[in-house]
Amino acid sequence: MRKIIRLVLAVIMLFIVSFQAQASEQITADIYFNRAGMKMLSGVANMATGWMELPKNIILWSQKDNSALVGIPEGMLWGIVHTASRTASGAFDVATFWLPTFPTPSPLFIWDDFSQESDYYGFRMGR
Repeated sequence: MRKIIRLVLAVIMLFIVSFQAQASEQITADIYFNRAGMKMLSGVANMATGWMELPKNIILWSQKDNSALVGIPEGMLWGIVHTASRTASGAFDVATFWLPTFPTPSPLFIWDDFSQESDYYGFRMGR
């Protein structure tokens, strides 16, 4: 009798967990191919233009700090970090383009908003 009760409880738990695991958005073929294509395109572009984070961050940090003596070295350090991050996130997006998630960097391309500091997010299903 206890085995039957345990089995019934296990089946009920599986049903509860499986309903929570469903995605809130139905991925259709159009959405899938649009996201996969954008992820591949942005990944290749970010790998090719990741080096542009260096001058971008030098400019941004020079504008944030009142002193160029502080802004330029700080911008160079952050530029190196963001150059590596954008290039690596581009490679990551190319490697995982088949997953229907959004690309990892924000802004998506370096030239989208040159006055905004870049952020990098993990797998995002929605914006």
